[in-house]
Amino acid sequence: MSVDQETFQLLQSSIERFVIERLIPAEDLVEERDEVPEDIISDIKDLGLYGLSIPEEYGGIGVSMSQEIELIYTISHTSFAFRSLFGTNVGIGSQGILMDGTTEQKEYWLPKFASGELTASFALTEPDAGSDAAAIRTSARADGDDYVVNGTKRFITNATRAGAFTLMARTSGEGARGISAFIVPADSAGLIVGKPDKKMGQRGTKTADVIFENVRVSKENIIGLTPGRGFYTAMKVLDRGRLHIAAQACGMADRLLSEGIRYSKERFAFGKPIADFQLIQAMIADSYTELAAGLSMLRAAGRKYEALDNGERNLDVSNMAAAAKLFCTEMVGRVADRVVQIFGGAGYISEYKVERFYRDVRLLRLYEGTSQIQQIVIAKNLTTMDHPNDYYVFG
Repeated sequence: MSVDQETFQLLQSSIERFVIERLIPAEDLVEERDEVPEDIISDIKDLGLYGLSIPEEYGGIGVSMSQEIELIYTISHTSFAFRSLFGTNVGIGSQGILMDGTTEQKEYWLPKFASGELTASFALTEPDAGSDAAAIRTSARADGDDYVVNGTKRFITNATRAGAFTLMARTSGEGARGISAFIVPADSAGLIVGKPDKKMGQRGTKTADVIFENVRVSKENIIGLTPGRGFYTAMKVLDRGRLHIAAQACGMADRLLSEGIRYSKERFAFGKPIADFQLIQAMIADSYTELAAGLSMLRAAGRKYEALDNGERNLDVSNMAAAAKLFCTEMVGRVADRVVQIFGGAGYISEYKVERFYRDVRLLRLYEGTSQIQQIVIAKNLTTMDHPNDYYVFG
């Protein structure tokens, strides 16, 4: 699945203009109001961004993984609130249905997600089960033609905007094999969305608890109509989502580096621009080098992901996705720290946007698997995979 190169270049150019002309000028308004203006939401829908990764047959654009990486990189040069609006429709909210859903489920739900008519949300994390996703306790008990769901999900992105949730709930036993994936309409009786969380950064993005109190969900809403495969679906979805987040990290790292370079040429000390001082130059050079490394890793992982057959999970690809997410999100944190240092005292003042971006990027090392979980995934996979040559891990 991909878009032809000419169409893709036109789309990328349109998004770049949109970022420069519409989104960057609106950053301060979003920060002040903690909301994205409705006219911008409408424009994002008109651009087709809600359906970037959804195939054309379901009303989307149908970009490849590599193309998605480039577009998310572009749009992440501005406030993360804009990407967050449609990010769950592009990634974790819709991909489980696209990968493992029935034809009927795809035909019903995906066009609604692609158009932005509905916002999809991914309900996995719980108060006592985040990194240990196999330990979830939200239950789904079979009752006639339905399941009755009880439990609480936490930190659910776009919960307050959602029209439907991709829900992971326990239908049997313990561990990963007892988890099933459901599509749950947001207006289901007994489904309660809590107050939006007050976060350190990323104003304009919305997360909240989602509480299920005897919510009845039809058996027809199990993704793929197969109970017990939800954990496997979730892990496949997260592999793709981790590449998406890594692209987000690289986009903001590039924006931060640009801000740091510009300021270093404008700010004078001891009679000359601070860009002339070698210790400032070292921070700029280190940031550029790390960003270049992150982009190279990310793009290589995207190409490898595309070689998978119909999104089937592969440990080598999972490793590369985890490594890209780990490196790129840690990298943008280091870049943000250096750029604040380049700005000096001004970097600690809210008048300058680098203070805001410094707070915003901190979350990237936590969601869709913390950095420590990425390390565990990589090490576990490497020690269980068979390597054709004991002297090489790559190659």
